Amino acid sequence: MKAAVVHAFDKPLVVEDVAKPTPGPGEVIVKMETSGICHTDIHAAHGDWPVKPKLPFIPGHEGIGIVESIGSQVTEVKEGDRVALPWLGYACGSCEYCVSGWETLCLKQLNTGYAINGSYGEYAKAFAKYVGKVPKGIDPKEAAPLTCAGVTTYKAVKMSGARSSDLVAIFGVGGLGHLALQYAKIAGATVAAVDLFDDKLKMAKELGADLTINASKQDPVKELQKLGGADAVVCTAVSPKSFEQGFYSLRRGGTLVFVGLPKENLIQIPIFQTVLGGIHIVGSIVGNRLDLAEVFELHAAGRTKVYLECRKLETINECFHEVETGKIPARLVIDYRK
Repeated sequence: MKAAVVHAFDKPLVVEDVAKPTPGPGEVIVKMETSGICHTDIHAAHGDWPVKPKLPFIPGHEGIGIVESIGSQVTEVKEGDRVALPWLGYACGSCEYCVSGWETLCLKQLNTGYAINGSYGEYAKAFAKYVGKVPKGIDPKEAAPLTCAGVTTYKAVKMSGARSSDLVAIFGVGGLGHLALQYAKIAGATVAAVDLFDDKLKMAKELGADLTINASKQDPVKELQKLGGADAVVCTAVSPKSFEQGFYSLRRGGTLVFVGLPKENLIQIPIFQTVLGGIHIVGSIVGNRLDLAEVFELHAAGRTKVYLECRKLETINECFHEVETGKIPARLVIDYRK
């Protein structure tokens, strides 16, 4: 089968022939239809984070495909089912995090496209308990970004505590942010979209943003504080500066949700203002299997839209460049059916 493989963190991915996987107990083989391209895949391929993937590996954790074969002890899905391969590829299922609904914090978890080979290939192997069933009526192209960008921002909006009386600011309205905006609107909040590019702010307006702020031309802190400050800020951008701006954009008692993962990894937050302002700072890492099911349910009901463009696997390195330079409207999706 063809797959895009990372052989070195300082070299481009290589699209090459590799052995097709076979299922073991509790595992399935999925014939891929689509795979979203997430910024996390770029960090993985570049070895940006403290814990690096073991080389060589196949990235990708927004995979959608059809179960082609199953191993022994599989009861969750059957051959022919359309499933999603999310970031959470495996968790132990028995620790205190797993049994309390926080499987995404499991210390024994394995992440798709990082610790285990992912969806940048024509076939992928997955643990049956951790694939998500894709409802009928959802286009596989749209299901792919929902598998990470969707469930990540859906959970982040939950963590923000957004309510119908709140002003919620989304910093970065690209692949993740354009979905975060929609989930905040579904929660009933008034939503401000903050970005550096007018085309993304135009998209945000089309998706229902009540206010748009171009941070390259306006000071988002001043603009949001004119309104009394945001009740919550969801920061999906990969710039440390946007996190700091998000902090100063909050009203007293507000919540700042960390979602994006800048490779610089550090920001400066004042202790004094945090304490006196009763500020909440929350880290939100994807969502669990129930969150993903709810994301698909909302989309199947027509309550969300996914902005995307399709590409071929052979263009993966060019796709990475497009994502890094912000030259795409929202999400790129590899379509294996072309």
